[in-house]
Amino acid sequence: MRINANYLRLEDSYLFSSIAKKVAAYQKEHPEREILRLGIGDVTLPLCDASVAAMASAVREMGTEQGFHGYGPEQGYGFLRMAIAQYYQSRGVLLTPDEIFVSDGAKSDLGNFPDILSLDNTVWIPDPVYPAYVDSNIMSGRKIQYLDANPENHFLPMPVRNRKMDIIYLCSPNNPTGAVYDREQLRQWVDYALANGAILLFDAAYEAFIREPDLPGSIYEIEGAKKCAVEFCSMSKTAGFTGTRCGYTVVPRELIYEGASLNALWLRRQTTKFNGVAYIVQRGAEAAFSPEGRRQCKRKIDYYMENARIISNDLDEMGIRYTGGRNSPYIWMTCPCGRSSWEYFDLLLNRAGIVGTPGSGFGANGEGFFRLSAFGKRENVEKAMERMKTRM
Repeated sequence: MRINANYLRLEDSYLFSSIAKKVAAYQKEHPEREILRLGIGDVTLPLCDASVAAMASAVREMGTEQGFHGYGPEQGYGFLRMAIAQYYQSRGVLLTPDEIFVSDGAKSDLGNFPDILSLDNTVWIPDPVYPAYVDSNIMSGRKIQYLDANPENHFLPMPVRNRKMDIIYLCSPNNPTGAVYDREQLRQWVDYALANGAILLFDAAYEAFIREPDLPGSIYEIEGAKKCAVEFCSMSKTAGFTGTRCGYTVVPRELIYEGASLNALWLRRQTTKFNGVAYIVQRGAEAAFSPEGRRQCKRKIDYYMENARIISNDLDEMGIRYTGGRNSPYIWMTCPCGRSSWEYFDLLLNRAGIVGTPGSGFGANGEGFFRLSAFGKRENVEKAMERMKTRM
């Protein structure tokens, strides 16, 4: 028996696990000190009332002979897929329900979708980047190349015309940088993919946080994208489903490579390796897409974006450069005084009792940067920013 040696190529510890260990050690040494967390992007507000009511009703339904549901369709119940299709339609994008696949979150599908793509493909990933993109492809043994995201291109890398790219990961609004592609920039990516037979894996987990109406929230707002892009979406941040797990992936029927339908291949993969999302959770997700559910979710998103505004304004006052915070819950700041990412992490923790995320954990280009998250409680965000202004 031999192991998959690709796993030995992974870093010893996942970024957020390393942070948790450092914070735990600090708390053990200083149990009297309050820790304010502006790091990992978990939400802090509860599920919206519409989802809670729908899930409670589904629980009661499951307790009856008539309403009990066993194994459901691996690609999701029709009622939720239709609700998602209607959500896209309200934004000017026409999809059929069979192009929508319900999952337990965008992270899973972003890592699993390349299962149906050849290992011979070269994967192109922006740097800095959400670590799961890199790690999942290392596990598979694919060759990885990096797209250079930096302050000069506003952390929005563009196609390199003389390079052959096969599988391209894009995230907008971006995690960790908070940068957002505009329509013309996405049009260039779509044109490149169509001209070169590449595929775009588009992470739209934070689309609901876009404030500017001219910025696209879906790759399918760009003509031709249905022939070259898969879109991954999450309900974790938009509807608070981090603990209940639900997301969805769009695989258009127009995606044909080497004569094969990626929609059909992904369905075949899911029916073999995935048993679907719980009926109760899917009823809660459906309610989040209802008119009232969307209003309730928007109020929570507005709360987080007000946190982002507070953080951004205080950084402006301190003269610290950053991206994000306007159309994203993440603020990507330059570490003051030329400090490294982990040096600033330790300094912020020890001087101010604040936990953020070192930018170097997101790739080589993240060195010297630091990610703050707007997902905290308002009083903690305000307290943390006051400490930054007075103690740092």
